[in-house]
Amino acid sequence: MELENKIRTVPDFPKKGIMFRDITTLLKDKQAFAQVVEMFYEHYKEKRIDKVVSVESRGFIFGSVLAYKLGAGFVPIRKPGKLPAEVIHQEYQLEYGTDSMEMHTDAINPGERILVHDDLLATGGTVAAACRLVENLGGNVEGICFLIELTPLNGRSTIPNRDVFSLIRYDVD
Repeated sequence: MELENKIRTVPDFPKKGIMFRDITTLLKDKQAFAQVVEMFYEHYKEKRIDKVVSVESRGFIFGSVLAYKLGAGFVPIRKPGKLPAEVIHQEYQLEYGTDSMEMHTDAINPGERILVHDDLLATGGTVAAACRLVENLGGNVEGICFLIELTPLNGRSTIPNRDVFSLIRYDVD
């Protein structure tokens, strides 16, 4: 199955000039959903992953299922003020300004093997910040995976020397 055909492109969302890649059309297709999970699983099943860390909110969809399939724990990274216990905080650059994210301080143990997952790689700022959170707690980032990669935005350049895996690549953003 060609997964690209299961993604809906919405022009000018959330603002003019953006071609939004809507994954809800893939998610509602049980065969496509299962295929994505299996493809991620096959790529990482031998890596002995301890935890899958995912970025709010679409990253949670495949990240949690993948954690279950790998026999690993699941760790959410959320926007500030959304987690109830002590957190570690990380700011990161956006195209126009900054944003931040948080993770519980007890989410990662030193030396754990971590897979970072998000739904989409664009400029890479979000996932680079997620990796910093993991490493600040002593975790080892063993891989980073995405459903979609927008290659013209060169997000891989913000996460050099990392094992990056994406299932769908768009050569136009």
